[in-house]
Amino acid sequence: MRQITGNKLLVRALKEEGVDTVFGYPGACTIDISDELYKQDDIKVILPRHEQALVHEADAYARTTGKVGVCLVTSGPGATNLVTGLATANYDSVPLVCFTGQVAKHLIGNDAFQEVDIVGITRSITKYGVTVRNREDLGRIIKEAFYIARTGRPGPVLIDLPKDVMGELGSAEYPSAVNIRGYKPNTSVHMGQLKKALKMLKKAKKPLFLAGGGVNIACANDVFTEVVNKTNVPVVTTIMGRGAVPTNHPLFIGNLGMPGCYAANMAVGECDLLFSIGTRVNDRITGKLHSFAPNAQIVHIDIDTSSISRNIHVDIPIVADALEAVQKMNEYVEPCDTEKWLAQIRKWDEEHPLKMKSKPQMTPQDIIEEMNRQFDDAIIVSDVGQHQMFVSQYTEITEKKRMIMSGGLGTMGYGFPGAIGAQIGNPDKRVIAVSGDGGMQMNIQEFATAVLEELPLILCVFNNEYLGMVRQWQKLFYGKRYSMTNLRSGALYRRTNGQEMPEYTPDFVKLAESYGAKGFRVSRKEDIAAAFEEAKKNTKTPTLIEFLIDPEEIVYPMVQPGGSLDEMILDC
Repeated sequence: MRQITGNKLLVRALKEEGVDTVFGYPGACTIDISDELYKQDDIKVILPRHEQALVHEADAYARTTGKVGVCLVTSGPGATNLVTGLATANYDSVPLVCFTGQVAKHLIGNDAFQEVDIVGITRSITKYGVTVRNREDLGRIIKEAFYIARTGRPGPVLIDLPKDVMGELGSAEYPSAVNIRGYKPNTSVHMGQLKKALKMLKKAKKPLFLAGGGVNIACANDVFTEVVNKTNVPVVTTIMGRGAVPTNHPLFIGNLGMPGCYAANMAVGECDLLFSIGTRVNDRITGKLHSFAPNAQIVHIDIDTSSISRNIHVDIPIVADALEAVQKMNEYVEPCDTEKWLAQIRKWDEEHPLKMKSKPQMTPQDIIEEMNRQFDDAIIVSDVGQHQMFVSQYTEITEKKRMIMSGGLGTMGYGFPGAIGAQIGNPDKRVIAVSGDGGMQMNIQEFATAVLEELPLILCVFNNEYLGMVRQWQKLFYGKRYSMTNLRSGALYRRTNGQEMPEYTPDFVKLAESYGAKGFRVSRKEDIAAAFEEAKKNTKTPTLIEFLIDPEEIVYPMVQPGGSLDEMILDC
């Protein structure tokens, strides 16, 4: 029987799994794998500038293509730089397989150069992690990794590869099937439970659908929209669930929770049945737990058993894949009498519509609404911060336009590399990143990656000279003590007791240009449209548009941390 090295088998395995793109950064413990990748032409290797950016790029590639994202990094710091990205993917149920180099087996545990126990470090933030100890197990482990990553609730899997094991000769065969004892993910729907839930839905006077990211992950959007149309039941979403139904759908109320709208939060407080699909029901949407949906019976459909009744007691739990569940619902649902209920919701919306105050100067809403007008077929990638709330509130999501972001972990710095991964995976789509000036600087080195890969990204930087989300809390709850949020503060600021500050740094436009990208600065709402039009002309070069935003802009409504959803701050 022909024998090959573990390095050769890894490359063969990637091809067998249909991998066409690897996001990798080399090092001593993976140089032999890099050499094998050099010898083939089927797999494209993307070379980012930092491992954290690398894993975010693989993450967004996976979210927007439906494929498993693949990472390859070296041992020690290369591996530890993955931690934030692995946690991001784990929270948001993104399928990744991450290969980390490791020192030779006999050196493990001896404080060797660039040695860390990366499996131990990441055990709580991966779906599965394992160090390959025997060459004969390599093919099976890789096969299992891809299966685990993409099935059940998707998530990241880490495989640690000792250098000596990968250099050993062994079987050239790659398994064709997987059989893992103790891992048999259930996707089918318990029809008895579902029929109980649908009877409850039919009887309810004030029913409400709550759609989370699971609907989008399962690609259940179209059939869920059919269910909504048949039942005439209104819908609220988490920010990760936005787009479960088109945002222009007449039964879509808005986002729920801290980044939610008034009508959606009030509807949750008054509904008598909350029918949740594909959400963890965490603190970002519940506010004070005892006051969340206090009058409602709760149905919860989720593929992850541990997510059901974790925070909120559920009356009817249903463990199932969102798509399969919604497809079965579509067969059995009946129209519900919701006209009075919808009238109440419309009244709430009229009392406090989701709209920023009209101002002569440019607002985030002005920018996003122009984006909505100009781009009807696009992927919007949001970073994390105040701008993320604006994007999640005002961006239109339709069948041809979707939005991704770091939801569960709230990872600043995700936006730019996320846009790179999305564009690489969707070369025919327009990809737009929205970042704050703080988040943009966390992975700004990826300009090199974007320029060299000739990606026509449009990078919108909302520059308010502050870390806006924290500043907002400081303004509302800390007596305007803007500690650690002013991005112009430093030695001069301290020396003059806050009386003087230098010019803002960096100059984003010049920085973009130094990498070979294009850059514009916009300070007036009249110039927004022209900036987007100009950016669209660059078909092989990223374009950065710096929008100068008033630091006093605040996201409304605002739910104070630990407060109830009906205690929203609507203005101040």
